[in-house]
Amino acid sequence: MEKSVGVQVPLYPLISSTKEFTLHVTITPLSALQQEADIEVTGEELQPHFDRAYRNFLPKAELKGFRKGKVPLPMIKKVYGEAIEQDALDEIATDFYRKAMEEKNIHPFGRPMMVDMNFKRGEHFRFKIKYEVKPEITLQPYKGISVEKPVHTVTEAEMAREITALRRANSTLADAPAVTDENFIVTADVQDLDEGGTPIIGKRTADARFSLFDESLVPEICTALGSAETGQVYRAKFSSRHGDHSHTIHIAMTVTKIERTTLPEFDDALVSKITGGKVSSVDEFRKNLRADLERYWEEQSTTRLEDNIARALVNAHDFPVPESLTESILDSYVDDVRSRSRDRKLPAGFDETKYREENRAGAVWQAKWILLRDRIAEAEKIEVTESDLDAAAEKESATIGIDKERMLQYYRSTGRATERLLSEKIMTFLRSQAKVTTKVADEQT
Repeated sequence: MEKSVGVQVPLYPLISSTKEFTLHVTITPLSALQQEADIEVTGEELQPHFDRAYRNFLPKAELKGFRKGKVPLPMIKKVYGEAIEQDALDEIATDFYRKAMEEKNIHPFGRPMMVDMNFKRGEHFRFKIKYEVKPEITLQPYKGISVEKPVHTVTEAEMAREITALRRANSTLADAPAVTDENFIVTADVQDLDEGGTPIIGKRTADARFSLFDESLVPEICTALGSAETGQVYRAKFSSRHGDHSHTIHIAMTVTKIERTTLPEFDDALVSKITGGKVSSVDEFRKNLRADLERYWEEQSTTRLEDNIARALVNAHDFPVPESLTESILDSYVDDVRSRSRDRKLPAGFDETKYREENRAGAVWQAKWILLRDRIAEAEKIEVTESDLDAAAEKESATIGIDKERMLQYYRSTGRATERLLSEKIMTFLRSQAKVTTKVADEQT
């Protein structure tokens, strides 16, 4: 009997046997990233696997004249043997495939794919599995590369904006008949219009709130409401961009409410309120605020430096990327979108195919960096040790209040901590080897 399929191969533990067999394996390169393993197994080699499959079937075997689970093994082989063997072939193929990869010292990348299977009962089992491998990466110079590190000096203007934002968060509101400056919030019913000024049915938003002091507010709306009065209608026209295209929006705003915001004085009392009593003076608060901003900008600066290092190295290396790695990264992007919704589902109308295509270039870049980073770690013998994991677990357990041993168990079970720590160690090494020049950057850089 012959069986030919094209299914993904699941992974199972190898079967241990007291007798060793020599696998008949032929490895055929299909491309720089793909190989095909042609594996042939004799009937003698198959038998221990089939015997286990028979034993596993025993408890559920039913046959007239016997109680369930009490059918003699020879009878099971006679009645169900062929079906049992057929059902066991996928698992057996995986066992021998993994053994073949170990013997040939091949490290497949991603999930393998069964492309052909031929089984002649009592004679042989031959199958072909296609799989991806990591690309061969010839390292270009990665020590002493020249990169820029943007640096930013915190200004008094930044400090003032942060303090104003805190004052606004603690401001009071009072109804007003009209807008006289930027310290107002305007509530209006917004109606979308066509180019001729006719209202578009179904495009009306009630009670939209516009904070005129909000720097992100569309300038045309801010201008239109700059001297607004309750009960009046004001129109605005502005351009809106979505992806790679933009269009003009026309709206009419019927003002229903105007509120003036009054900011509290920035004094010791406000500081104590904002910090819950932890800080009691303006001078101390300003000192802490400056330190926080400087720490933030230093983190941003380091992140940009690391991005520049990664970008320079990826640009200096040309190699193909396994499709399975790219798809895995795209899967993580989609999972991130899903995780941001309350029901852990993709938003209604979300075009996953389009989203994946739009983000493919970024995923390929990230895949190249991962492969290159790991290749450098291999060359420099950089690895995560038990002491690294132990130190990380101790630090994080103290931060989030979880027992250190439980944290270590989590680290070892997921592998995420090892991946993160390895990435950090490699980047620390690359930063130490780079020729870094600083560049003054503003807040938008």
